[in-house]
Amino acid sequence: MDLMRLARKDVQALTPYQSARRLGGCGDVWLNANESPFDNEYKVSGRGLNRYSTCQPDALIHAYASYAGVKNEQVLTSRGADESIELLIRTFCEPGEDKIMFCPPTYGMYAISAETTGVDRVIVPSTAEWQLDLETIRNRLDGVKLIFVCSPNNPTGNILKRSDIEALLEMTAGKAIVVVDEAYIDFCMEESVVGLLSRYPNLAILRTLSKAFALAGLRCGFTIANNQIIELMLKVIAPYPVPVPVTEIACQALSEQGLARMKCQLLDLNANRAYLQAGLGMLNGVTVYDGYGNYLLVRFPDAHGLFAKLWDNGIILRKSPIDGCIRISVGNREECEKTLAFIRQQLA
Repeated sequence: MDLMRLARKDVQALTPYQSARRLGGCGDVWLNANESPFDNEYKVSGRGLNRYSTCQPDALIHAYASYAGVKNEQVLTSRGADESIELLIRTFCEPGEDKIMFCPPTYGMYAISAETTGVDRVIVPSTAEWQLDLETIRNRLDGVKLIFVCSPNNPTGNILKRSDIEALLEMTAGKAIVVVDEAYIDFCMEESVVGLLSRYPNLAILRTLSKAFALAGLRCGFTIANNQIIELMLKVIAPYPVPVPVTEIACQALSEQGLARMKCQLLDLNANRAYLQAGLGMLNGVTVYDGYGNYLLVRFPDAHGLFAKLWDNGIILRKSPIDGCIRISVGNREECEKTLAFIRQQLA
């Protein structure tokens, strides 16, 4: 029996998101998934596992609200920011009727989440400077309920202009929700748009503990928005989205001691990013774009050939959808040095 034919037609045609783990690889330097190199230890009590978890654990919500500088009722926690993307689409978009908008090059899960829920996509490419094309966006808003923008943007690493985000919020007031994905904002917190929440009820912000907090394996993310959006999302979220051990570890990471450790490690990563940027920028024919997250987008004379040589020698980086470019996650100093030395040797 061909079970494929029983699936929805859009699922049959769907190309799944090619995550770093799906792509595989074999090596000792892994700089392909924007993970932190810091493997911090946490203690889990192991108690309370006979009971279902609270949908939105008070301690966790309070801890993240305090860190983000917002009220408890403005925070929702989920299984990574990826679940928040899907929740927002399921909350606000009628399948086959409403649309989402996004501006490539950007994170691929906006499109995938829309496709899997039967929601159409409106694609407005970024400008040559990887900023929002506001005029084209304005002309293509019919039927759009959600607009996803990412800052710092993955895979380019640049910050979106705050004035453009405000203009986008103004033009969509009462018509659509603007979702600003701030997965990498901890590396440049001064660029966050969280201060705009009081002025724009149609703003939602995505956050995660995967990057600066070195907890990619925990799958703990957050949506920050005004109370009305949070209440609507709570109508569609799974009944027990946050496992008890996840709450315990996340609260430790958000404690005074945990935040101090995160900020120290963040300084190390920013220093390593500067080291990589300076070293790669000195090589002939290489362009390193300014990056504000824990990764750099780099253009090479022969990106395809170089990527293959790195891969074959156990240095696993990420192919970029941008022609001629490779995305390099910022690892520890030893990983950065090894990667830079190998690339230097290949381009000599």
